[in-house]
Amino acid sequence: MEDLHIIELYFARDEEAIRHTADKYGPYCTAVSMSILHSEPDAEECVNDTWLKTWNSIPPTRPNSLKLFLARITRNLSINRHRALHSEKRNKDLEVSLTELEPCFPAPEDLPGGGGELVELLNEFLEKQNKMDRVVFVQRYWYSLSTARIAEEHRMSENAVWVRLHRTRERLRAYLTERGYKL
Repeated sequence: MEDLHIIELYFARDEEAIRHTADKYGPYCTAVSMSILHSEPDAEECVNDTWLKTWNSIPPTRPNSLKLFLARITRNLSINRHRALHSEKRNKDLEVSLTELEPCFPAPEDLPGGGGELVELLNEFLEKQNKMDRVVFVQRYWYSLSTARIAEEHRMSENAVWVRLHRTRERLRAYLTERGYKL
């Protein structure tokens, strides 16, 4: 079923929307959650919470990309669940990847309009990067994959992954600074 039709089912408050969403995007959302939680029961719970949050969000929200909308919800729920479950023993890759990005972004209180413009700038920045840098960046900072796993997947050394990530972060800092953000 097409995404536009699924979204229309949400707007009509037809519960079939949830079934169609789960059929089409269940495996994808599970993969997003598993990359953060590494636990099938926890990932399944987050994916189920994704359906509920989607039901409560559409309407009024009309996402341009249902897949990305669901991925964002799943990722945020998974990160929150991970933090709740592992407040004492954090997932090193998740925590390190988030810490690596901190110097690239302004403090939340310094974001005008809740950060929507920043999201657009990040998307513009990523579109301008070569494909490998973009893929490595997204795998590390969106999917929270370890540098070892990224290196293995792309048949490169872990050091090469670190160098790519470092250079991409530096370009991102410069890009945002040029556009008036104080980092």
